[in-house]
Amino acid sequence: MTGTGEVEGRAGPPLWWARRRDAVVDLALAAVSAAECAWEGIRFAHEAGIPVTAGVLFGAVVGATLVLRRRWPIAVVLVGIAVAPAEMGFLLSVAGMYSLASSEVPRRIIAALASMSLVATFVVMYLKTRGDVEADPALVVALSGFVAVALTVPPMLLGLYIGARRRLMESLQERADSLERELSLLADRAEERAEWARTEERTRIAREMHDVVAHRVSLMVVHAAALEAVVTKDPARAAKNAALVGDMGRQALTELREMLGVLRAAPPKPAAAAAAVAAVVPVGPVALVGGADEGPSLEELEALVGQSRAAGMAVEMVVQGEGAAYAAEVEQTAYRVVQEALTNCHKHAPGARVVVRLAHREGEVAMQVENGPCEGQADGVGLPSGGNGLVGMRERVLGLGGVFVSGPTDAGGFRVSAVLPVT
Repeated sequence: MTGTGEVEGRAGPPLWWARRRDAVVDLALAAVSAAECAWEGIRFAHEAGIPVTAGVLFGAVVGATLVLRRRWPIAVVLVGIAVAPAEMGFLLSVAGMYSLASSEVPRRIIAALASMSLVATFVVMYLKTRGDVEADPALVVALSGFVAVALTVPPMLLGLYIGARRRLMESLQERADSLERELSLLADRAEERAEWARTEERTRIAREMHDVVAHRVSLMVVHAAALEAVVTKDPARAAKNAALVGDMGRQALTELREMLGVLRAAPPKPAAAAAAVAAVVPVGPVALVGGADEGPSLEELEALVGQSRAAGMAVEMVVQGEGAAYAAEVEQTAYRVVQEALTNCHKHAPGARVVVRLAHREGEVAMQVENGPCEGQADGVGLPSGGNGLVGMRERVLGLGGVFVSGPTDAGGFRVSAVLPVT
């Protein structure tokens, strides 16, 4: 049992119509067909020698089968072919052939049933015309063939056209729905990428703010504590410490202004914005977030170590290998790693001896900051710690495809090591 394309997937009888309008049309056609076949059943009853009531009832039942044309078009066509010798069911045959051709029935079955209907109509018309009209046999054959073709071919062609058009519309609708789903998926992915980019940018800004503020302010707190301790005993040293606190505060403000200036810069033009989005996408082992803005370099490590020495820390710096000009991201990351490690030494290992090692190797640059056992009270100056220093260092190093290792030493100190590729 095969239904038309309109009702594909619908429930079984009697609710097989896709729309209420389809049900009304089919019921109206079935009523007209039943009335036609009932009227033709009177003549059939006289010719067959059966009661008129039986002929009328038979015709009404035959015509009413047209209501099944959307659900069982093959059955409707077969009924039309079966009652063709009784010369009834004109509307039944035409509507049934149209419904069959517009359905999802295989084309070979449509062709076979159309041929059967054509032959049946031809034979009935030939016999009826030959018996009623004394004419040339060739004319009878031509007239019978014309009527058979007129009753079979036009409804079949119209049904094929309507069925093809319906399937095309369904295909277009499916493609439109699929495209809409794909666009929705792409929009969701774009939103996810945008959210990821925003998160990465917030992380980068937070990391930069932490690196800029934490080290400078930590040194300021250390100097302020020393200033408080010697202000009455050694005024000269107190004045020196006060000057250092002022210098470091000004340096911190300068770096903060530079960073805020970058954040407050005018939004980029569309082409620049596209390039900025592309810069957020991970490429190979490196994930660069944003451009490489101006930042500290390896040449400033001596000054960085000198600031820690001025704060009272015993720091030794060892450089191995010949230095070279590295990418800005590499130099900035190396500087920030050493800076954050020294800040942690000020916080957690006051009085400990610290060694800063920098090694220039072929294809990579390595840095290590190691402090010995703490000789003073850890966090004696009240420096807060958010626990983000090591996390930030690891993110920076891994973001450039490097290696980061940190942990306590056997001597009771702490070591931070990082290796960055320079290509």
